[in-house]
Amino acid sequence: MKILVAVDGSSFTKRMLAYLAAHDDWLGGKHDYTVISAVPAVPPRAAAVIDKATLKGYYDESAEKVFKPIRSFFSKQGIKAEYVGKVGHAAETISDTATKGKFDLVIMGSHGHGSLSNLVLGSVATKVLAQCGTPVLLIR
Repeated sequence: MKILVAVDGSSFTKRMLAYLAAHDDWLGGKHDYTVISAVPAVPPRAAAVIDKATLKGYYDESAEKVFKPIRSFFSKQGIKAEYVGKVGHAAETISDTATKGKFDLVIMGSHGHGSLSNLVLGSVATKVLAQCGTPVLLIR
């Protein structure tokens, strides 16, 4: 199975990893894993005055901060994964990557607020569910 694991470095990501570790069906060599982290774009006016190398360094460093503990987790499990840091809105980036990459499943953590909170605040998980044609496993 081709699995896209969406991470943001939050406690919800840690909870999702704990769930995966506790359920052997989700971990192992029979799956292909791609770990994705979406870094919010620097506002256009600010980006216009920053040289491209500095901006790219900022995006790469931000993604790597999220990936570092994930790399450690997957390494301890003996699992190889591809790591993809993208720039943009998290829900759109995850949904687009899942669709274009023809993934079989998206796994991500969620804070688990009720529907009223999602209506008022919005939620990356809710938006991924709405925009993505790929099945999504939310871990709360």
